Parts: sequence; C-alpha cells; structure tokens
Amino acid sequence: MTKQEISEIKKLFTPKNCSITRICGCYVDGEKNKKTELKQAFLALPEEEMFKYFEILRKSLSGTIGKNLLNLEFPLKSETEGGTQEFLLRLRDSRLKDDALLEQFYDRIIESYEYVGNYLILLIHDAYDVPGRTRDGIEMEDASDEVYDYILTCICPVDLSKPGLSYNAVENTFQNRIRDWVVDMPDKGFLFPAFNDRSTDIHGVLYYTKKSEDLQPELIEQLLGAKMPMSANTQKETFQMLIEDTLGEDGDYETIRNIHDTLNDMIEEHKEEPEPLQLDKTDVRKVFEKSGVSSEKMECFDQNYEETAGEKTSLLATNITETKKFQIETPDIVIKVNPERADLIETRVIDGRQCLVIAVDDHIEVNGVNVRTLKRKKSTEEEE
Repeated sequence: MTKQEISEIKKLFTPKNCSITRICGCYVDGEKNKKTELKQAFLALPEEEMFKYFEILRKSLSGTIGKNLLNLEFPLKSETEGGTQEFLLRLRDSRLKDDALLEQFYDRIIESYEYVGNYLILLIHDAYDVPGRTRDGIEMEDASDEVYDYILTCICPVDLSKPGLSYNAVENTFQNRIRDWVVDMPDKGFLFPAFNDRSTDIHGVLYYTKKSEDLQPELIEQLLGAKMPMSANTQKETFQMLIEDTLGEDGDYETIRNIHDTLNDMIEEHKEEPEPLQLDKTDVRKVFEKSGVSSEKMECFDQNYEETAGEKTSLLATNITETKKFQIETPDIVIKVNPERADLIETRVIDGRQCLVIAVDDHIEVNGVNVRTLKRKKSTEEEE
C-alpha cells in the first residue's frame, strides 16, 4: 500500500466518514489469561469512547512505510484450506459475529505475541464504499467502484497510570491519585486485506509495529503466515557491512560521503512517487560506481551482496541512509553536519597526522558563546 492509500483508510476514522460496523476486543493479563471481552456495534458507542477508538485505529496506520508499516504477502500455502490467510478471510466474512472464530483469533494472538504485561486486543470490521476517481484523481462520491470489506486489528499495552497527587474538587483537598489501568496506543497491528491500487487485495496485509526494530517474528509467521521481512535496522546494518566488505581498508571519508550524497539525491528525485524507493543488487552497484568505488573493488561486489543481503533482497533507500543528519565519530569527538553541507569537511595529512579539516566561513559558537574564527594580527600603526 502507498502513503495515499493508507491515508484514504485513515480518513474513515472520523464521525463524518465512519462506516465501521462492529468492534470486538479481548483484555489479556500478564499471565496470558483472558480477563474480559467486548463486542458491539461501533456506532452504538458513546461519542467520547468512539473518539478514543478512532485515535487508536489511526495510530495503527501511522509511521513510515518500510519501518513502521510493512507490506507483507501471503505465501501460497497460507491461502489453502486451514491456512492463516484462509482463516483471516473467514473471520472477515463473518463480520465479527462468529464467537468461535473470534476466540480462535484471540488464542492465536495470545500464543504468538510476546509481551510482559497486560494488553488489549482490538478488532473492527468495516465496509468502505470506495468512491470512483477521474483520471485527474478527483473523487466522484456518487460513483462507487467497489466495497472494500476489511478488518483492522490493534494490540495495545494496558498500563497503570503514574502515581501522584490529584485535586479533589468535592472535598477541596489534594489527595493521593487513584491509579487506573490505561489503554496505550498500539504496539502492533495489521490491516487485512490490503488496499492496493485502491482495491481489495486478499493476497496482502499491512503490518504495523511501533518500534521498527521489534517486528515480533512469531506474530508475523504464526498469526499471519507471512514471510518475515528484514527490519529497518537490519537493512541499515546490512548496507553498512556491504560497504565495509566491498571497500575494505580503502573506505575513505570522501567515498563514504559520496555514497551518502548519491543516495540522498536519489531519494529527493523519487519523493513525489507514491511507492518508496527500493534498491536491488543492480541499483546498489550503480550507487557504488557513481560514488567513485574503483572497478577493482567492485569485482567482489556481487558475491558480497549475495552473502550479506541475499541475491534477491531489496533495500529501502530511506532505511539505509540518514537524510536529516550526517555524523562523524571518533572515540573522543562527535561532529554533526548539515547533510547538505558535508562538503565543508575534508581529510588532510598535516604534520604527518591524518586530520579532519572543517572550512569555517561563518561565526562559531562554543557552548553558546560566539568566538572569532581567526585572530587578526594588529597592524604596526595600531601597535604604535
């Protein structure tokens, strides 16, 4: 799913656009016991509660594609009878009115979700009447192409509120605040089926994770039956290893900076596209070559890529480079540079020592104090 398609679904979670038919939930304690369940028509909820649920649902579709939001595909075996995708289809088609299916669903999450503490499993069913669009992208409200029938699941931690003092207006006194169990924003979630090309795609699912480095492999593989993707952090580490393995001891500052600049230029050129920029082995090779990596070093690139990332693995450009920062570190010094001005730093050998040289044309601040960049020598007349 693209940013635009995700945004279109998020816009449904408002009082004006809401078409949610039913909401169900199961509260699970730290011992994996079901404490209570809820099931009712969504529009029968009090307005204040409805707004709280809207906030949770929108959060489960928030974040960066490729980091917090992952487009997953079901393998063929999961779509056969008894498979995970086939089970989710039956759950969706039941419109959350089959209690036995709901209990199975809750049990599968409890078995595969790793969390220390209490949490709430929330599940909604919605039938979205997808409006048609002209070639110019203008929505035609009276022209519906199809009904997008889907379920959205959120897994929300439930924690005790913080202790403290509170004001009791009735008694006009300050008292110890009563601690409540509060439902937090989702830690995990998924939308099924996917809404690809503004249409139902039963072969895909959109997976949400609050922390990009914590994908919960068991939840993805056992509950969804989908192939475990490479996390954003792992993609970055893989790319860094690929650079080090390819360049070896010749990984100088200029080459690394060139790779950074090349990637950022590609991301900038691609920013208007709906799909995030993905780089396969051929694309990464071009990045290295354009950045000045010698043909001699590139001889071992294919082997390094296959051993480090995998021959058919693609890397998301925004996961393997920093677009908002450029940082240089030594054991004792950290230098942070505007990514667009990395050219201000160069390496030189001065008095036999390798040095980083920073060109300074503007003022300098040291701990907030302005200092002069150069001390001007007093003229002979001034001295007299």
